[in-house]
Amino acid sequence: MDSRFLGITELAEAPSVAVVVDVMRAFTVAAWAFTQGAEKIVLAESLDEALALKGRHPDWVALKDGPPAPGFDAVNSPGMLRSVDLAGRTVVQKTTAGTVGALAVKDAALVLCASFVVAEATAQVLRTRKSDSVTFVVTGEDGQADEDLACAQYIARRATEAETDAAEFVRRAAESRAAAELAQGVRQGVHPDDVELCLELDRFPFAMVATLEDSLMVLRPCAMSSSTGDAAI
Repeated sequence: MDSRFLGITELAEAPSVAVVVDVMRAFTVAAWAFTQGAEKIVLAESLDEALALKGRHPDWVALKDGPPAPGFDAVNSPGMLRSVDLAGRTVVQKTTAGTVGALAVKDAALVLCASFVVAEATAQVLRTRKSDSVTFVVTGEDGQADEDLACAQYIARRATEAETDAAEFVRRAAESRAAAELAQGVRQGVHPDDVELCLELDRFPFAMVATLEDSLMVLRPCAMSSSTGDAAI
C-alpha cells in the first residue's frame, strides 16, 4: 500500500482513498459521540453553517471548538461529551482542523475519519479494501501536528503489518504540542481527561466513514464484523 501523508493545503486533487486524522480532538470526540448514541455527525464548513443547520433542525446537537457559545450545545471535548446522552441524535460538528480536512477530500471514493481510539478498526477497513494508494490527511498545524502524523503512520503500518507496536506512536502524540496545550489549559473548552482520552488506543471497535448526503458531509460509524474482520461499508 502506497501511503502519502499530506497537510490540508497540500491536497492538489481528491484522492481515491483518504484517511483524515485529528487526534486532539475532533475525531476522538466524534467516536465518543457515536458511543453516546449519536446516529450521525454532520461536518459543517463554518460556524455560521453549523448554527444555520441547528436553526433548521432544533433537535440536532451543535458542537464547536473552544469555549461554550450561544447557539451551540457542546464543545469539542471528549471528557465533556462522554457524559452527554446523544441517543438517536444528529450532531453538527465544526472544528478548526478535523472537519476542514474531511471536507477538503469530500470527493474521494472513500473518506475515513480517524484517531487513536479507532485506529485498528480504520486499519481493518484499509486491509479489507486492499487499496493500492491511501492519502492520510494530517489536519493539525498545517500538516505538522505530530500527534496526527504519528497516528496516521501507525494506522498505515497496521494496515500492512499485523505486528506493529503502538508505544512509540502514542508517545509522540503524548509529547506533542497539542497535548501540552490541552494539559496546560492553553486551549479553551477542555476537560482534564481530554489528553488521556485522546491517547486511548483502539477503545472503540468501529471505523468512521464520511459520505456526501444531500450536499452535506455526513459521518457514520462503520462496524467491523467480529467473525470476518470485514467492514460493513
